[in-house]
Amino acid sequence: MSIVGTRAARAAAGGAGLGLAVLSAATFSTSGTFASALNGAGWSPGAAVLVRVSVAALILTVPAVIQLRGRWALLRRNARAVAAYGLLAVAAPQVCFFNAVARIPVGVALLLEYLGVVLVVGWLWLRHGQRPRRLTVGGGAVAIAGLAMVLDLAGPGRINAVGVVWALLGAFGLASFFLLSAGGEREPLPPIVMAWAGMCFATACLAAVGGTGLLPITAGAGSVRLLGHQVSWIVPVLGLSLLAAVISYVAGIGAARRLGAKLVSFVSLSEMLFAILFAWLLLGQLPTAIQFLGGAFILGGVAMVRLDELRPSRAPAGPARPPAQQPELASSPGITASTAR
Repeated sequence: MSIVGTRAARAAAGGAGLGLAVLSAATFSTSGTFASALNGAGWSPGAAVLVRVSVAALILTVPAVIQLRGRWALLRRNARAVAAYGLLAVAAPQVCFFNAVARIPVGVALLLEYLGVVLVVGWLWLRHGQRPRRLTVGGGAVAIAGLAMVLDLAGPGRINAVGVVWALLGAFGLASFFLLSAGGEREPLPPIVMAWAGMCFATACLAAVGGTGLLPITAGAGSVRLLGHQVSWIVPVLGLSLLAAVISYVAGIGAARRLGAKLVSFVSLSEMLFAILFAWLLLGQLPTAIQFLGGAFILGGVAMVRLDELRPSRAPAGPARPPAQQPELASSPGITASTAR
């Protein structure tokens, strides 16, 4: 393939990856609306998380089985990756976040959880030697500052130490989502299969913990209030499962495999922008001037990281390692040449 063709293919993959990352962030942002409706009707956070992943797993069963026809051995070979994804990337972040917001303001919890973006950069540096360049560091600082503006943290509210711990644990879970979504296996599972298998494992884990009583599971079958209307509880359950789980997780995996964990984690910050946009369009909650400014900061930070990803990497100082000692970093679907979830 010619150099021009290779560049065009990379540009096309990057464009598709960015589109999937934005779609993932947009659909993830709807989870708060649907979960709040269920919580207002007497559902416990544990019940909302359990129904979200279990119904999503059910929806994905048929397409996942179709993709696995004749390739069930591939699922067995990726059993460890599936278990890690289901536990660390699906179940843990949601449980930690719900426990955090029960003790500290939502804005503070989100800001602490999104420190997972910094953890992704740190992991790639420590594990793969990808030292962040100045443009990435600057973009990260700009994006985090913008997130703080969007969340409007100046409001009153005491900080509970236990809530902070839960939020920081959620940050590790969020970082795991990006890193595990990117995939580093020699034969990675298709995104639909990975999401389905991970959600099946997460459902089993959540049900087991719920059975011990450590995770309260309470739900009701009455009507709920959603966007100013009384609707059946089935409506927010389907929204939480289809939009905020099936589409968001599958799109997130696809984006991470095209762009790498680092860039996707920064694009995910746009989830807050979509949440504010939906509140504006559906609830008439007009964003403040500082939130508009914060949105510009987030987009600017993402653009800086994207530009850094497109810059050619400098050759490392000192003697180069022989090619035989560099087998997987450039060829792994989850660790692309630009980044080598």
